[in-house]
Amino acid sequence: MLSPDLDTVRLGLHLLAAAVWVGGQLVLGALLPVLRKAGPEVTRSAARTFARVAWPAFGILVATGIWNLAEVDFLDAGSDYQATVLVKLLLVAAAAIAVIVHTVGTSRKALAIGGAVGLLASLGAFFLGVLLRT
Repeated sequence: MLSPDLDTVRLGLHLLAAAVWVGGQLVLGALLPVLRKAGPEVTRSAARTFARVAWPAFGILVATGIWNLAEVDFLDAGSDYQATVLVKLLLVAAAAIAVIVHTVGTSRKALAIGGAVGLLASLGAFFLGVLLRT
């Protein structure tokens, strides 16, 4: 049997946090029509409850992402790798900003745009993370 090491722990934490952040957004989005039928307070309550789990997961993503980068000789990694990391970092920032807009927004437009951009940027960052591991 293979033995886990610190790299396994780092990657496992990163993937678990990504599953909560990205997967949770997908699940909550899929549940939205049912939640809306139950009433606006149910939708808000579900979103607040998810946020209590999602934002710590995002923090773990950032921390383990920095840890991941610390394990790579970034300057010698090649320009394709560097460009991919930089685009991923931009998508992570865009996701955070968009989800904050979604969280504090009061108009339907802010909620919709913030949620959609947050999810798309999160999915993009997730995909680039997979690409960086291959």
